[in-house]
Amino acid sequence: MKQTFSRVIVKGGVLSPAELKQILELAESAGLDTISLGSRQDILFIQDNETQPIDAQDKFQLVLPEETGSENIVSSYVSADIFPNTPWLTGDRYLYVLEQFRQQPSLKVNITDPKQRLVPLFTGHLNFIASAHEDYWYLYVRLPEWEKTKMYPALIYSWDMAKVTSTIEEILQEEPETVEMLFELVNDAVDSNNRTVDSPLEVPFYPFPYYEGINRVGNDRYWLGLYWRNNKYYTAFLKVLCDLCADSRIGKISITPWKSIIIKGIPESSKIEWERLLGRYGINVRHSMLELNWHLPVSNKSALKLKEYLVDNFDKRDISTYGLTFGITDYTRKAYYFTSIIIEKNQPPLGLEGVKIRNTYNLLYAENFDPNTQQYIVYVQEVDKVELPSLLIELSKMYFDQLGRKQEQSKKLTKPKETIKTEAYQCSDCLTVYDPKYGDLSQAIAPLTPFEKLPETYQCSLCGAPKLKFLKKVFVKQLD
Repeated sequence: MKQTFSRVIVKGGVLSPAELKQILELAESAGLDTISLGSRQDILFIQDNETQPIDAQDKFQLVLPEETGSENIVSSYVSADIFPNTPWLTGDRYLYVLEQFRQQPSLKVNITDPKQRLVPLFTGHLNFIASAHEDYWYLYVRLPEWEKTKMYPALIYSWDMAKVTSTIEEILQEEPETVEMLFELVNDAVDSNNRTVDSPLEVPFYPFPYYEGINRVGNDRYWLGLYWRNNKYYTAFLKVLCDLCADSRIGKISITPWKSIIIKGIPESSKIEWERLLGRYGINVRHSMLELNWHLPVSNKSALKLKEYLVDNFDKRDISTYGLTFGITDYTRKAYYFTSIIIEKNQPPLGLEGVKIRNTYNLLYAENFDPNTQQYIVYVQEVDKVELPSLLIELSKMYFDQLGRKQEQSKKLTKPKETIKTEAYQCSDCLTVYDPKYGDLSQAIAPLTPFEKLPETYQCSLCGAPKLKFLKKVFVKQLD
C-alpha cells in the first residue's frame, strides 16, 4: 500500500500545547491514530489510500505531498536553557526572532547557537548562527544551485533576519553566483543594520547530548525528552500530555531534528504527575545512547531494520558510541549530511533496477568526526551489510583514539600560549572594530585597506559615527 505524507509547518520547531492538540485532532479527523516528526522539526501525517483528506481549516500551514515552495524554519530553541548556549541567546530571544518571520520562507532557514550540538548548523540554504555580539548573527549561505556554503561578509541584526531572508528569496531570479554578488544585491534592495565581521566563527566541539527522560535543570525545574523508535507518536497519549502541560503552566513544546519531543520548564511540584503519565501509558524513556544518536529517513522500514541490526551488534559487543552520531541515507542526499558517520546505501546499477541484487554501502565520516566541518571522508565503498558492524566499530575506535590524543596534548601544554598583537581601529561610541585585514564590505571597503586610506566620509557601520571617532587600539590574541 502506497504511503505519502503531508507536513505541518512548525516554525522553529516550537509550538504551544493548544496548537499541538489541534494538530492531533486534525490527524484523528483523517483517521490517523499516530503522527510522525520530520528532520526539519515539522509534523508529518503519514497517509495511505484508506485515510481521509486533511482539512487544515486555515489554522495551520499544511504542505501536501509533492508540494514545493514552503520550508520549515529550523531553530535550536529546543536546546536553550538545558544545553550549553551563547549567554545572550535565551529561549525568549529565539521566540522574538521567530516572530519576525510572518511569511513562511521557500528557502530552508536555520537559526542556531554554535555552542549546542542537538540542532545542525549548516543544513539550510540560509544558516543564521549566533555570534558573540548580542543580537548579531553570522550568515552562511548555500543557495539551491551552490555546491558549497559561503560566509556572508557581514553580521546580520536579529530584527533584520526575516527581511534579509525575504529579500534573498526575491532576488534569486537574478541567479547570484557568489556571496559577494548576493551581498551587493541585498544591500541595494534593503536597508539593514549590519555589523562588520571582526572575527571568524568558532564552533566548539561538544559530544552529542543525551536527550531523553526526565532531567533536572536548575533548582526546581525539569525537562522531559520523548523518543519513539518507529517515529509513530500516538495521538491519544500526546493529547493527554498537552493537557498536563496546560495544568503545569508550560507554554511551549519543542521538536528536535532527531524526531523527538522535548518539554522544558516542568516544575518540581508536578514532576510526580509526569512520572505517573509516563507509567500509565507504558512510555519507555530509558533508551541507550546507542539508539538515540541515529538519523533515519522518514517512514523507511529498510533503514529502520538496518539501524536495529547495527545497534544490536553494538550492544552485543558492548561498544560505546557516546558523542558520535550516525545517519543512514542514499547516494542522492549527500548535501544534507549532519551526522558524524554516514552509512550511504548505493543505488542499483543502471538497467538492473528491477532485478533483486544485494545491497552495498559506503561509509563516510566527518573530518574530526565533527559534522559542523561540512567535510566528509570516504572510509570504505561497496561493502556488504554484514561488514558494516566491524567497520563502524573501527570508526568509533578512531574517534575515541583521536579524543585521547587531544586530551594528552592539552595536558602537555605547560608553558603559556604564545600571543600576537594586531592593530585595528575602534569606534569610541559603540566599540565596533575596523580591522584592515577584513575591510568593511558593507561599505564596499575591500580587505587589506589601511585605515588611513579610508575616505573622510567613512562612517561606523553600526552606529554611523564619523571616521574621526575611531581610535587606534592594540588587540592581543592567544595562539592555539
